[in-house]
Amino acid sequence: MDSERKPVRVVIVDDDQLVRMALRLVIDGEPDLTVVAEAADGNAAVIVVDEQRPDVVLMDVRMPGLDGLGATREILARAEPPRVLMLTTFDSDDLVLGALRAGALGFVLKDTPPQRILDAVRAVADGSPVLSPAATARVIAAATGPLSSHARDSTRRAARERLSALTEREHETARAIADGLGNPEIAQRLNISVATVKAHTGSLFSKLAVQNRVQIALLVRDAEE
Repeated sequence: MDSERKPVRVVIVDDDQLVRMALRLVIDGEPDLTVVAEAADGNAAVIVVDEQRPDVVLMDVRMPGLDGLGATREILARAEPPRVLMLTTFDSDDLVLGALRAGALGFVLKDTPPQRILDAVRAVADGSPVLSPAATARVIAAATGPLSSHARDSTRRAARERLSALTEREHETARAIADGLGNPEIAQRLNISVATVKAHTGSLFSKLAVQNRVQIALLVRDAEE
C-alpha cells in the first residue's frame, strides 16, 4: 500500500452482532482498511453514514425496520455517497437485485472467505464492480426470471425510454458494458481510444442518471427483455 494513502473507511451494517464483530476483526487487521462505525439496521446506517462519511458501506440485505435495499437507496441519494457492497445469504435474490439497480456496486455471500471479502472491499473502494462468482448465476436468473407480461412490458418501456437519449456510439458503449467488457476491450471492439470510451461512459452516467457500470448493464438487459 502507498504509505501516503489514507486507509479506506468502512461502515459495517448488519443486525447480527457476531457478524459485525467478525467483520470488524478481519477488516481492522488490514493496514489499508479501517472500520469507522457499525449499525444494526438500515435507519441507523443512514444516520451513521451521514455522520462518518465513509468510503465503503458493507451492507446486510435483510434487517428489521429499514432493510438493506431501502438503506442503500437513501444513502446513494446523498451528494457524494460512499460505495455500497451488499452482504447476502442468498435467501433474498430480489432484494440484492434491487440494490444493484439502486446503485450498489456489488455483493458478496456471507460465507465468502475473509480474504475475498477484503479484496471486494478494496475493489469497491476503487470503483470496481464486485459480483461474487458463486452467486452471479443466481442474480442473472433473478434478473431474467419470469415476470408478469405487464411488469415486463413496463420495465422494458422504462428502460428503452431512458436509453433513447443516447447517441449511437453511447448505445454501443452501453451494450459493451452490459457484455462485461472493460475499457480496453470496448475500445478494441468499437475501434476507438480508451479516452473516448471513458468520455462515452461519463456521458452514460450523466444521461442515464446512474452511478456505476452495474446499473448501466442492468438497464441494457431490461431494455432487451
